[in-house]
Amino acid sequence: MSQLTLAKAITTGLADALEADDRVVLMGEDIGKLGGVFRVTDGLQARFGEDRVMDTPLSEAGIIGTAVGLAYRGYRPVCELQFDGFVFPGFDQVVAQVAKMRYRTHGQVSMPITIRVPFGGGIGSVEHHSESPEAYFAHTPGLKVVACSNPQDAYTMIRQAVASDDPVVFFEPKRRYWSKGDVIPDVEDAPSLDSARVATSGSDVTLVTYGPLVQTALDAARAAEDDGVSIEVVDLRSLAPLDEEALVASVSKTGRLVIAHEAQRFGGIGAEIAAMITQRCFGSLLAPPLRVTGHDIPYPPSELEDHYLPDVDRMLDAVDRVMGVRV
Repeated sequence: MSQLTLAKAITTGLADALEADDRVVLMGEDIGKLGGVFRVTDGLQARFGEDRVMDTPLSEAGIIGTAVGLAYRGYRPVCELQFDGFVFPGFDQVVAQVAKMRYRTHGQVSMPITIRVPFGGGIGSVEHHSESPEAYFAHTPGLKVVACSNPQDAYTMIRQAVASDDPVVFFEPKRRYWSKGDVIPDVEDAPSLDSARVATSGSDVTLVTYGPLVQTALDAARAAEDDGVSIEVVDLRSLAPLDEEALVASVSKTGRLVIAHEAQRFGGIGAEIAAMITQRCFGSLLAPPLRVTGHDIPYPPSELEDHYLPDVDRMLDAVDRVMGVRV
Protein backbone atom coordinates (compact mmCIF):
# COMPACT_ATOMS: atom_id res chain seq x y z
CA MET A 1 0.00 0.00 0.00
CA SER A 2 1.28 3.47 -0.89
CA GLN A 3 0.10 7.03 -0.29
CA LEU A 4 -0.33 8.61 -3.72
CA THR A 5 -2.01 11.64 -5.20
CA LEU A 6 -4.81 10.93 -7.64
CA ALA A 7 -2.53 12.04 -10.49
CA LYS A 8 0.31 9.76 -9.42
CA ALA A 9 -2.13 6.88 -8.98
CA ILE A 10 -3.01 7.24 -12.67
CA THR A 11 0.70 7.47 -13.52
CA THR A 12 1.32 4.23 -11.63
CA GLY A 13 -1.64 2.54 -13.30
CA LEU A 14 -0.43 3.55 -16.76
CA ALA A 15 3.09 2.36 -15.98
CA ASP A 16 1.80 -1.00 -14.79
CA ALA A 17 -0.38 -1.33 -17.90
CA LEU A 18 2.61 -0.56 -20.15
CA GLU A 19 4.71 -3.08 -18.25
CA ALA A 20 2.06 -5.80 -18.41
CA ASP A 21 1.16 -5.57 -22.12
CA ASP A 22 3.44 -4.60 -25.01
CA ARG A 23 0.38 -3.63 -27.05
CA VAL A 24 -0.38 -0.66 -24.77
CA VAL A 25 0.79 2.69 -26.17
CA LEU A 26 0.23 6.22 -24.90
CA MET A 27 -0.47 9.16 -27.21
CA GLY A 28 -1.04 12.84 -26.63
CA GLU A 29 0.17 16.41 -26.84
CA ASP A 30 3.30 16.97 -24.73
CA ILE A 31 2.87 13.73 -22.78
CA GLY A 32 6.40 12.52 -23.45
CA LYS A 33 9.29 14.84 -22.63
CA LEU A 34 7.05 17.26 -20.68
CA GLY A 35 5.04 14.53 -18.98
CA GLY A 36 1.68 16.14 -19.79
CA VAL A 37 0.16 19.41 -18.66
CA PHE A 38 -0.60 17.91 -15.26
CA ARG A 39 2.55 15.71 -15.28
CA VAL A 40 0.44 12.55 -15.18
CA THR A 41 2.72 10.82 -17.69
CA ASP A 42 5.92 12.21 -16.18
CA GLY A 43 8.84 9.81 -16.61
CA LEU A 44 6.96 7.25 -18.71
CA GLN A 45 8.63 8.11 -22.02
CA ALA A 46 12.09 7.86 -20.45
CA ARG A 47 11.15 4.48 -19.03
CA PHE A 48 9.30 2.92 -21.97
CA GLY A 49 10.64 4.80 -24.98
CA GLU A 50 9.29 7.14 -27.65
CA ASP A 51 7.62 4.30 -29.55
CA ARG A 52 5.30 3.58 -26.64
CA VAL A 53 4.79 7.03 -25.13
CA MET A 54 4.32 9.29 -28.14
CA ASP A 55 4.16 13.06 -28.40
CA THR A 56 1.60 13.96 -31.07
CA PRO A 57 0.81 17.05 -33.15
CA LEU A 58 -1.78 19.48 -31.77
CA SER A 59 -4.71 17.68 -33.39
CA GLU A 60 -7.29 15.88 -31.27
CA ALA A 61 -8.96 14.46 -34.39
CA GLY A 62 -5.56 13.18 -35.48
CA ILE A 63 -4.88 11.60 -32.09
CA ILE A 64 -8.19 9.72 -31.99
CA GLY A 65 -8.06 8.81 -35.68
CA THR A 66 -4.56 7.37 -35.27
CA ALA A 67 -5.78 5.41 -32.23
CA VAL A 68 -8.51 3.85 -34.37
CA GLY A 69 -5.89 2.64 -36.84
CA LEU A 70 -3.70 1.30 -34.04
CA ALA A 71 -6.66 -0.54 -32.52
CA TYR A 72 -7.34 -2.12 -35.92
CA ARG A 73 -3.78 -3.46 -35.81
CA GLY A 74 -4.18 -4.97 -32.35
CA TYR A 75 -2.75 -2.21 -30.16
CA ARG A 76 -4.42 -0.80 -27.02
CA PRO A 77 -3.97 2.98 -27.36
CA VAL A 78 -4.42 5.36 -24.43
CA CYS A 79 -5.06 8.91 -25.65
CA GLU A 80 -4.62 11.97 -23.45
CA LEU A 81 -6.61 15.06 -24.38
CA GLN A 82 -5.06 17.94 -22.48
CA PHE A 83 -8.28 19.59 -21.31
CA ASP A 84 -12.01 18.84 -21.39
CA GLY A 85 -12.79 21.65 -23.83
CA PHE A 86 -10.26 20.24 -26.29
CA VAL A 87 -12.26 17.05 -26.77
CA PHE A 88 -14.61 18.67 -29.27
CA PRO A 89 -12.19 18.80 -32.24
CA GLY A 90 -11.95 15.01 -31.84
CA PHE A 91 -15.66 14.53 -31.16
CA ASP A 92 -16.51 13.22 -34.62
CA GLN A 93 -13.85 10.53 -34.42
CA VAL A 94 -15.07 9.44 -30.97
CA VAL A 95 -18.80 9.22 -31.69
CA ALA A 96 -18.75 8.31 -35.40
CA GLN A 97 -15.80 5.90 -35.46
CA VAL A 98 -14.62 4.73 -32.03
CA ALA A 99 -18.12 4.14 -30.64
CA LYS A 100 -19.54 2.46 -33.74
CA MET A 101 -16.74 0.34 -35.16
CA ARG A 102 -17.53 -2.86 -33.25
CA TYR A 103 -21.23 -2.63 -34.12
CA ARG A 104 -20.47 -1.68 -37.73
CA THR A 105 -18.21 -4.74 -38.20
CA HIS A 106 -20.57 -7.18 -36.45
CA GLY A 107 -18.03 -7.63 -33.65
CA GLN A 108 -15.11 -8.48 -35.91
CA VAL A 109 -13.21 -5.33 -34.91
CA SER A 110 -12.92 -4.17 -31.32
CA MET A 111 -11.78 -0.72 -30.23
CA PRO A 112 -9.75 -1.14 -27.02
CA ILE A 113 -9.10 2.60 -26.80
CA THR A 114 -8.95 4.62 -23.58
CA ILE A 115 -9.51 8.37 -23.95
CA ARG A 116 -8.29 10.28 -20.90
CA VAL A 117 -10.01 13.64 -20.31
CA PRO A 118 -9.15 15.94 -17.37
CA PHE A 119 -12.51 17.58 -16.62
CA GLY A 120 -14.36 20.03 -14.41
CA GLY A 121 -13.66 23.40 -12.86
CA GLY A 122 -12.21 24.69 -9.65
CA ILE A 123 -8.66 25.47 -10.83
CA GLY A 124 -9.18 29.10 -11.87
CA SER A 125 -8.58 28.40 -15.53
CA VAL A 126 -9.71 30.08 -18.72
CA GLU A 127 -12.35 29.21 -21.31
CA HIS A 128 -12.22 25.64 -22.74
CA HIS A 129 -10.28 24.43 -19.66
CA SER A 130 -13.12 23.84 -17.17
CA GLU A 131 -15.82 21.99 -19.09
CA SER A 132 -17.92 18.99 -18.06
CA PRO A 133 -18.83 17.31 -21.37
CA GLU A 134 -19.57 13.84 -20.00
CA ALA A 135 -23.27 13.77 -20.98
CA TYR A 136 -22.38 13.98 -24.69
CA PHE A 137 -20.49 10.71 -24.43
CA ALA A 138 -22.85 8.96 -22.02
CA HIS A 139 -25.55 9.57 -24.67
CA THR A 140 -23.44 7.71 -27.25
CA PRO A 141 -24.04 3.92 -27.51
CA GLY A 142 -20.82 1.96 -27.81
CA LEU A 143 -18.83 3.96 -25.27
CA LYS A 144 -18.10 3.23 -21.64
CA VAL A 145 -17.92 6.50 -19.72
CA VAL A 146 -16.34 6.57 -16.26
CA ALA A 147 -15.10 9.14 -13.74
CA CYS A 148 -12.73 8.44 -10.86
CA SER A 149 -12.86 10.43 -7.63
CA ASN A 150 -10.04 9.13 -5.42
CA PRO A 151 -6.52 7.71 -5.80
CA GLN A 152 -7.49 4.06 -5.33
CA ASP A 153 -10.19 4.21 -8.00
CA ALA A 154 -7.88 6.23 -10.23
CA TYR A 155 -5.40 3.35 -10.22
CA THR A 156 -7.79 0.43 -10.54
CA MET A 157 -10.14 2.09 -13.02
CA ILE A 158 -7.37 3.15 -15.43
CA ARG A 159 -6.02 -0.40 -15.38
CA GLN A 160 -9.51 -1.78 -16.06
CA ALA A 161 -10.12 0.78 -18.80
CA VAL A 162 -6.90 -0.09 -20.62
CA ALA A 163 -7.76 -3.80 -20.36
CA SER A 164 -11.29 -3.28 -21.74
CA ASP A 165 -11.98 -4.47 -25.29
CA ASP A 166 -14.54 -1.69 -25.64
CA PRO A 167 -13.64 2.02 -25.79
CA VAL A 168 -13.62 3.92 -22.51
CA VAL A 169 -13.85 7.69 -22.05
CA PHE A 170 -12.00 8.19 -18.78
CA PHE A 171 -12.81 11.45 -16.99
CA GLU A 172 -10.27 12.65 -14.43
CA PRO A 173 -11.30 15.39 -11.93
CA LYS A 174 -8.47 17.85 -12.44
CA ARG A 175 -9.03 19.80 -9.22
CA ARG A 176 -8.61 16.55 -7.27
CA TYR A 177 -5.31 15.59 -8.94
CA TRP A 178 -3.37 16.56 -5.81
CA SER A 179 -5.61 14.85 -3.22
CA LYS A 180 -3.85 11.94 -1.52
CA GLY A 181 -5.00 8.50 -0.44
CA ASP A 182 -3.93 4.92 0.08
CA VAL A 183 -3.51 2.88 -3.10
CA ILE A 184 -3.28 -0.90 -3.28
CA PRO A 185 -2.01 -1.91 -6.74
CA ASP A 186 -4.51 -4.75 -7.05
CA VAL A 187 -6.90 -5.13 -9.97
CA GLU A 188 -8.00 -8.71 -9.32
CA ASP A 189 -10.14 -7.89 -6.27
CA ALA A 190 -11.26 -4.42 -7.39
CA PRO A 191 -14.93 -3.60 -8.04
CA SER A 192 -15.94 -3.85 -11.69
CA LEU A 193 -15.51 -0.78 -13.87
CA ASP A 194 -19.27 -0.33 -14.27
CA SER A 195 -20.19 -0.47 -10.58
CA ALA A 196 -21.11 2.39 -8.24
CA ARG A 197 -19.66 2.77 -4.74
CA VAL A 198 -21.33 3.74 -1.48
CA ALA A 199 -18.78 6.27 -0.22
CA THR A 200 -20.53 6.66 3.13
CA SER A 201 -23.67 4.97 4.42
CA GLY A 202 -26.76 6.86 5.56
CA SER A 203 -30.46 6.43 6.17
CA ASP A 204 -32.27 9.71 5.42
CA VAL A 205 -31.15 10.96 1.99
CA THR A 206 -29.23 9.49 -0.95
CA LEU A 207 -26.76 11.99 -2.42
CA VAL A 208 -25.49 10.77 -5.80
CA THR A 209 -22.51 12.33 -7.54
CA TYR A 210 -19.21 11.51 -9.27
CA GLY A 211 -15.73 12.80 -10.00
CA PRO A 212 -14.78 16.12 -8.37
CA LEU A 213 -17.96 16.47 -6.31
CA VAL A 214 -17.62 13.23 -4.35
CA GLN A 215 -15.38 14.93 -1.79
CA THR A 216 -17.80 17.87 -1.63
CA ALA A 217 -20.67 15.44 -0.99
CA LEU A 218 -18.72 13.73 1.78
CA ASP A 219 -18.11 17.14 3.37
CA ALA A 220 -21.85 17.84 3.13
CA ALA A 221 -22.65 14.50 4.76
CA ARG A 222 -20.37 15.30 7.71
CA ALA A 223 -21.92 18.76 8.09
CA ALA A 224 -25.45 17.31 8.02
CA GLU A 225 -24.64 15.04 10.96
CA ASP A 226 -24.69 18.14 13.20
CA ASP A 227 -28.38 18.55 12.34
CA GLY A 228 -29.15 14.88 12.86
CA VAL A 229 -29.51 14.12 9.14
CA SER A 230 -27.92 10.93 7.80
CA ILE A 231 -26.76 11.21 4.16
CA GLU A 232 -25.73 8.23 2.06
CA VAL A 233 -23.20 9.35 -0.56
CA VAL A 234 -23.09 7.23 -3.71
CA ASP A 235 -20.15 7.67 -6.08
CA LEU A 236 -21.40 6.67 -9.54
CA ARG A 237 -17.92 5.87 -10.95
CA SER A 238 -19.56 4.67 -14.18
CA LEU A 239 -21.79 7.14 -16.05
CA ALA A 240 -22.49 4.78 -18.94
CA PRO A 241 -23.62 2.21 -18.15
CA LEU A 242 -25.22 3.34 -14.88
CA ASP A 243 -25.24 0.95 -11.95
CA GLU A 244 -29.00 1.20 -11.64
CA GLU A 245 -29.28 -1.56 -9.04
CA ALA A 246 -26.98 0.25 -6.60
CA LEU A 247 -28.97 3.46 -7.00
CA VAL A 248 -32.30 1.71 -6.61
CA ALA A 249 -31.07 -0.08 -3.48
CA SER A 250 -29.94 3.16 -1.86
CA VAL A 251 -33.06 5.21 -2.68
CA SER A 252 -35.35 2.34 -1.67
CA LYS A 253 -33.69 2.55 1.75
CA THR A 254 -33.64 6.35 2.20
CA GLY A 255 -36.73 7.41 0.21
CA ARG A 256 -35.07 10.66 -0.87
CA LEU A 257 -32.65 11.54 -3.67
CA VAL A 258 -30.36 14.47 -4.43
CA ILE A 259 -28.09 14.35 -7.51
CA ALA A 260 -25.10 16.66 -7.95
CA HIS A 261 -22.81 17.35 -10.90
CA GLU A 262 -20.77 20.27 -12.20
CA ALA A 263 -22.19 20.04 -15.72
CA GLN A 264 -25.12 22.20 -16.76
CA ARG A 265 -28.51 21.13 -15.46
CA PHE A 266 -30.49 20.64 -18.68
CA GLY A 267 -29.99 17.23 -20.28
CA GLY A 268 -27.38 16.20 -17.75
CA ILE A 269 -26.61 12.87 -16.08
CA GLY A 270 -28.78 13.97 -13.15
CA ALA A 271 -31.89 14.13 -15.32
CA GLU A 272 -31.43 10.54 -16.45
CA ILE A 273 -30.93 9.33 -12.88
CA ALA A 274 -33.98 11.27 -11.65
CA ALA A 275 -36.14 9.78 -14.42
CA MET A 276 -34.91 6.23 -13.76
CA ILE A 277 -35.40 6.48 -9.99
CA THR A 278 -38.86 8.02 -10.39
CA GLN A 279 -39.84 5.09 -12.60
CA ARG A 280 -38.31 2.33 -10.49
CA CYS A 281 -38.70 3.70 -6.95
CA PHE A 282 -41.92 5.71 -7.21
CA GLY A 283 -43.54 3.88 -4.32
CA SER A 284 -40.54 4.46 -2.06
CA LEU A 285 -40.01 8.16 -2.73
CA LEU A 286 -40.93 10.51 0.11
CA ALA A 287 -40.07 13.62 -1.93
CA PRO A 288 -39.32 14.49 -5.57
CA PRO A 289 -35.67 13.98 -6.60
CA LEU A 290 -33.67 17.22 -6.72
CA ARG A 291 -30.61 18.22 -8.73
CA VAL A 292 -27.70 20.44 -7.70
CA THR A 293 -25.74 21.35 -10.82
CA GLY A 294 -23.85 23.94 -12.75
CA HIS A 295 -25.98 26.63 -14.35
CA ASP A 296 -27.27 26.58 -17.93
CA ILE A 297 -24.68 29.07 -19.15
CA PRO A 298 -21.21 28.78 -20.71
CA TYR A 299 -18.60 28.19 -18.02
CA PRO A 300 -17.97 31.61 -16.40
CA PRO A 301 -14.70 33.51 -15.93
CA SER A 302 -12.55 32.10 -13.14
CA GLU A 303 -13.40 34.87 -10.68
CA LEU A 304 -17.06 33.77 -10.85
CA GLU A 305 -16.64 29.99 -10.84
CA ASP A 306 -17.35 29.69 -7.11
CA HIS A 307 -20.88 30.94 -7.89
CA TYR A 308 -21.23 28.32 -10.62
CA LEU A 309 -19.86 25.17 -9.00
CA PRO A 310 -22.07 23.18 -6.61
CA ASP A 311 -20.75 23.48 -3.06
CA VAL A 312 -21.61 22.15 0.40
CA ASP A 313 -24.20 24.86 1.04
CA ARG A 314 -26.09 24.16 -2.19
CA MET A 315 -26.06 20.43 -1.51
CA LEU A 316 -27.35 20.92 2.05
CA ASP A 317 -30.06 23.27 0.78
CA ALA A 318 -31.32 20.48 -1.50
CA VAL A 319 -31.11 18.00 1.38
CA ASP A 320 -33.23 20.32 3.53
CA ARG A 321 -35.81 20.58 0.78
CA VAL A 322 -36.19 16.83 0.27
CA MET A 323 -36.39 16.48 4.05
CA GLY A 324 -39.29 18.93 4.05
CA VAL A 325 -37.43 21.70 5.86
CA ARG A 326 -38.57 25.19 4.80
CA VAL A 327 -35.62 27.19 3.50
